[in-house]
Amino acid sequence: MAAVKDFSVEEKLVNLLKLQKIDSKLDEIQILKGELPMEVSDLEDEILGLKSRQVRIEEEINGITEYIDGKKAAIKDSEALIAKYEKQSDNVKNNREYEAINKEIEMQQLEIKLCEKNIRDANDELGEKVKVLDAARKQIAVKDGVLAHKKGELEKIIVETEKEENHFNQLSSDARAHIDSRLMYSYDRIRKNYHNGLSVVPVERDACGGCFNSIPPQRQSEIRLHKKIIVCENCGRILVDGDLNSSIEVK
Repeated sequence: MAAVKDFSVEEKLVNLLKLQKIDSKLDEIQILKGELPMEVSDLEDEILGLKSRQVRIEEEINGITEYIDGKKAAIKDSEALIAKYEKQSDNVKNNREYEAINKEIEMQQLEIKLCEKNIRDANDELGEKVKVLDAARKQIAVKDGVLAHKKGELEKIIVETEKEENHFNQLSSDARAHIDSRLMYSYDRIRKNYHNGLSVVPVERDACGGCFNSIPPQRQSEIRLHKKIIVCENCGRILVDGDLNSSIEVK
C-alpha cells in the first residue's frame, strides 16, 4: 500500500473512478442473477425443513404401528388365557372355582374389547398420519422440481458470466491495491449506503449524477481542476467531471 501515498489527487480520482466502473460491471452480473441465489438458498432450507417433518411423521407412523402390533399381541395373549381358563372350567370342583374362572374369562374378554378399541383408534390416527405423510412427500417432490429448475437457471447464468466475473474481480482487486485505505473505506461505505452501488459519479447537466442535486458553477470548476477530492453536499458521493468520466473505460 505504500505506493499509493505518492499518487496525485487526479490519479486517485482516476483510480476511484476506474474501480467504480469495474464494480458497476460486477453489479450488472449480480443483477443478471437476480434473486436466484437467494431463491435457491430459501428453497434448500424449506426442503430441508419438509424432509425433517417427513422423518418425524414416519417415526410417528412407526410408533403407531408398533402400538397396534402390541395390542394385537395382547389380544392373542388374552385369547390364549381364555382357552386355558375354559379348559380349566371342565375340571372345576365347586361353584367358587367356576365363578373365579368365569371372572377371569370375562376380564380377558373385556381386555380384548379394549385392545380392539385401541386398535381402531390407532388405525384412525394412522390413516390421518399416512395422509399427512403423502401430502408432505408430494410437497417435497414439487419443491425439488422447482429447486432443480432454479438451480439450472442459476448454473446457466454462472457458466455464461463466470469468465467475465473472474475478469472484473481481478481488475477490482488490482484497482483496490492502488487506492489508500482511507479512500477505500470511504468508497466502500458510500457503496453500501446506496442500492445502485454508486460511490463515484460524474456531474451531469450541472447536477450530481447520483442524487441529481444541483452543483454550483464554482464547485464544478473546482471539480474540473482535480486539485482535491470533492463530495456532493447532499448525498456524500465523490464527484468527478464529465470529461474525466468519459475518458475512463473498462473492458
